[in-house]
Amino acid sequence: MDNNIILKAAHFAAQKHRDQRRKDEDSSPYINHPIKVALIISDIGKIQDTEIIAAALLHDTIEDTNTKPEELEELFGTRIRKLVEEVTDDKTLNQLERKKRQVEHAAELTEDAILIKLGDKIANVMDVTNTPPKYWTKDRRSKYFDWAEAVINNCSKTNPLLEDYFRKILREGRKKLIT
Repeated sequence: MDNNIILKAAHFAAQKHRDQRRKDEDSSPYINHPIKVALIISDIGKIQDTEIIAAALLHDTIEDTNTKPEELEELFGTRIRKLVEEVTDDKTLNQLERKKRQVEHAAELTEDAILIKLGDKIANVMDVTNTPPKYWTKDRRSKYFDWAEAVINNCSKTNPLLEDYFRKILREGRKKLIT
């Protein structure tokens, strides 16, 4: 395992996301999210491919920071750039169109990108369940769960460990909403 690329990716992501916060009540540092995604695919999904783990750490840099694809390619190589681009939403579209496109695009993802998508949705469902954005109602949280499930259901099946875990935490999230 080439830990150096993982550490470089973590450092790069931390620098790029340094001024960003999550929408939870504590406004936790944004970098916690990509780290959580990388941990999920590594620990739960048993993924040991360092480039996939590095791409998980970098997965929101193009979408949410001033990072350009060329910058990722120069620093991390073509494969990592392509993986990050595959899971990046088009911010020129409105939110409703982006969400619709993410469901549609899920069917086109490569197996490696699906791993990152699964990790991202698992992390987000966990956050929406346990530390939801401040002003999200139960209805909005429920709609997020439905949308995340639609995205994952449209992905090819690639990692039963992550897929089963996603279903488990989705069930727990929905159960928590009704109790």
